[in-house]
Amino acid sequence: MTQASAPQALTLPPRVTDRAFARLAEIGAEAGAAQALRIEVQGGGCSGFQYDIRLDTPTDDDLVLEKDGQKVLVDPVSLPFLADAEIDFTDELIGARFVIRNPNASSSCGCGISFSM
Repeated sequence: MTQASAPQALTLPPRVTDRAFARLAEIGAEAGAAQALRIEVQGGGCSGFQYDIRLDTPTDDDLVLEKDGQKVLVDPVSLPFLADAEIDFTDELIGARFVIRNPNASSSCGCGISFSM
């Protein structure tokens, strides 16, 4: 007698919008060299977790999301927190910034940098 296993939920890596890749290309052009953008999830923040978004160098264990020579990096510890998320760039009256739309976050604070699951 065999037991049917429960269906596995499919999780996808985060996706990066064309706007985010375009802004990353602009940053690289201003700096004179391509810059990789790191998205990292850390403990802390007012909601439990927080995003650390910075320019960085790839490491061997990073997931590298790439388009037209532009790279977005996610470390293996942060990856499960960012499953199915969208990394975008917005330019609004309150400022221009990279943003993460994360379907895994059950709530977030007003700054958009901190979230809970």
